[in-house]
Amino acid sequence: MRTAVVVGAGLAGLATAGALSRSGWHVVLLERGERVAAPPTALVLWPNGRRALESLDAEGGWSAIACPLPDGGVRRPDGQWLVTPRSGGAGPAPGAVHLEDLYDALMAGLGDLAEIRTGFAVTTIRTGPGLRPVIGDGRTEIEADLVVAADGIDSTLRRTLAPESAAVGSGFAAWQAVIPGYRVPPAGQSAGGETLGAGYRFVSIPLGERAAGEGGVYWVATAAGAPRPESPATQLELLRRWFAGWHPPVGELLAATHADELVPQEVRELRPLPRSYAFPSGPGGVVLLGDAAHAMPHHLGQGACLAFEDAATLRALAGEAAPGPALTAALEAYSRLRQPRATTVVRQTRRMSAVVQARGRLALRARDAALNHMRPRILSAPFADWRPPD
Repeated sequence: MRTAVVVGAGLAGLATAGALSRSGWHVVLLERGERVAAPPTALVLWPNGRRALESLDAEGGWSAIACPLPDGGVRRPDGQWLVTPRSGGAGPAPGAVHLEDLYDALMAGLGDLAEIRTGFAVTTIRTGPGLRPVIGDGRTEIEADLVVAADGIDSTLRRTLAPESAAVGSGFAAWQAVIPGYRVPPAGQSAGGETLGAGYRFVSIPLGERAAGEGGVYWVATAAGAPRPESPATQLELLRRWFAGWHPPVGELLAATHADELVPQEVRELRPLPRSYAFPSGPGGVVLLGDAAHAMPHHLGQGACLAFEDAATLRALAGEAAPGPALTAALEAYSRLRQPRATTVVRQTRRMSAVVQARGRLALRARDAALNHMRPRILSAPFADWRPPD
């Protein structure tokens, strides 16, 4: 039987393990933590991410867990429109998904051929022309036809196989939270959208009534600068001070957030991107996938969607491939397809970073004048038309 090891049981790893196992691979899914747990936040599934998930598992029930996301437009802190809301667009409508629901759906789709091992922190990998790839944690080694590095921006496997690519700060700090439905203030019940200030950004997204069994609102705030060292309670007070005076429901949502719901995050990215996403070894090899391959700032919300694209592409190319020339050719094709795609999305994300970073009167004036024309191209042009390979 064909064997695969997927390193990392986040969204990318779960999606890939399920896709391979449903294609007849025996999959060992390794997680360094003691359990597989969803972060207490949410994400947006853009049309490309929806297509990728549906191609991976047409029976996954994705429409049942995604709340339709209309375009909420972009405002200035005083409430003045920079980009008015639009309706419609290419492809399936984007949707907001609570990560608890998404993890549950991906876990349910793993299948009988997938095995999960927790508490396994990969520290070594061996590859070579005549050697099936071997990974280990210092105590146990596992050999397989295919190893998938889905272990995030700090991937141990990427540091070994693609040392030219390093995780660096993007110059931003970010905070996320989900306010449960029973505590959402009236002003935030249906309001969603994006607000841009001078080096600050606030995005709020209603999750619907069914998210994680209780509904709610998901929000993300970013600020230029390094991550804060203070406690979550102190950081929440800082956010309330920084965003004081912004139009409703920004202040109301921050006031309704509890400190234990706040998820601070340093915004980081890979620079440069790896030169290859596939590394042949014996009859198979290793591939980089998700943030291990192309971590980027989350300004466009494409990180998870690109990871699902990766998983769908790998399944389409390697799902039926036998170890040997067919599998190594499939892995090389995966790298050829995913590298230019990731490069395009990263380039667009960095353009959006420049928009978010704008500070000073002249820079803000130029940003505001250009944003109405720029934003639709940044958000839709390289994303909406993606289709999984045949």
